[in-house]
Amino acid sequence: MSNSKLTLFIFLALVAGIIFGWLVPEIAVKMQLLADIFLRMVKMIIAPLIFATLVVGIAGHGDVKHLGKIGLKTIIYFEIVTTLALVLGLIMANVFKPGVGFNIDLNSVSMAVVEKMQNVQIDHSFSHMLTDMVPTSVFKAMAEGNLLQIVVFAIFFALAICAVGQKARPVLDFLQSTCEIMFKFTEFVMLFAPIGVFGAIASTVGHNGTGILASYAKLICVTYLSLIIFVVIVLAVVCRIIKIPFSGLIKALKEPALLAFTTATSEAALPKAMDVMEKFGVPKNIVSFVMPTGYTFNLDGSTLYLALTTLFCAQIAGIHLPVQQQILIMLTLMLTSKGIAGVPRVSLVVLTGTLSSFGLPVVGVAILLGIDQILDMGRTTVNLIGNCVATTVVARWEDAFDYDKMNKYVFDKKKQKHILPNIVTSDIQGEKKTREVERV
Repeated sequence: MSNSKLTLFIFLALVAGIIFGWLVPEIAVKMQLLADIFLRMVKMIIAPLIFATLVVGIAGHGDVKHLGKIGLKTIIYFEIVTTLALVLGLIMANVFKPGVGFNIDLNSVSMAVVEKMQNVQIDHSFSHMLTDMVPTSVFKAMAEGNLLQIVVFAIFFALAICAVGQKARPVLDFLQSTCEIMFKFTEFVMLFAPIGVFGAIASTVGHNGTGILASYAKLICVTYLSLIIFVVIVLAVVCRIIKIPFSGLIKALKEPALLAFTTATSEAALPKAMDVMEKFGVPKNIVSFVMPTGYTFNLDGSTLYLALTTLFCAQIAGIHLPVQQQILIMLTLMLTSKGIAGVPRVSLVVLTGTLSSFGLPVVGVAILLGIDQILDMGRTTVNLIGNCVATTVVARWEDAFDYDKMNKYVFDKKKQKHILPNIVTSDIQGEKKTREVERV
């Protein structure tokens, strides 16, 4: 099935799910089963896909000395962009004040869930973060879906292959074949995406109903407006700086982005997004390193959401936070929002812990429970787009982005309206010369 047809079927499944959830909510809530099965199918391919692609990307090129440089550049970019997301979230909360005048009755069930979240203890120390990066067992890391631990193991495995040399060639050839198999496997799994999307959307609408949108209208609008502003201003400007067509990138990502939005799960879109970014012109070793690492350190949508909702919860209680305390909250969120991707309802758990540490009432979290799925759809999509932009930034930073591949993948050859690449030519001694990018 072509990408355009699959995207169409996913969109139709989205519309059908909304209608079904609205007409027969009592049956629609049971459709979550379809979404859960699809997500399980996706999870079973993530670990072998990441491991194989990263090992082949590093050992296959034999360029291990640049790995540390790529890692440093990746972390620097992550910190800059997530800081911008936090600042934007605070600004939007101060400008629109979504918590002022908010009045919704809470039930005892919501408060009971929040009390359980308060009891979740998460160690945010730097030493714990470093320790948690190293797996005690790669099989355990794969079983738990701990992407960062898989990345660490894959890096050491690739370095060992390079050190062994020609004797390790059969292993490298096997992993190269594994890469091809896993990408074909991904195509098979994506055929079930419309069914999973239908189940996820039908269950969400059936469980929450359409009336909840009116009650939470201001908060939903401010959250999505903030996410859109971040994408249009921050990520689009980043793409302009590195001379990558943002519209072309969004066009390429329409299918994984739609998957992320409808399922509200980053894992659902990760295999497809990795495949797309490699076809878009980003080298395999950069895609397989930056994308999984980004799901731990570069959650742009989630960090923006945390900054916005922290102030939302304070505004509900009528508490005014001075600028100094808001900055302190931002610095705290820079640490607490990282390395906990495997925790259920991760954003709300982090939010509850942040509110408690600053002595703010957690009643706002109970309010957010009612629409967490709806808000999660938006922030998950931004997380995905942000990590895909990060791969292009690192690729351009390393002068490794392939404009020819991008043009072939994104732009219509018949119309000849594509961007000329930074054509890289090499003389006999391997010296690189580049031409300026221009639009025809």
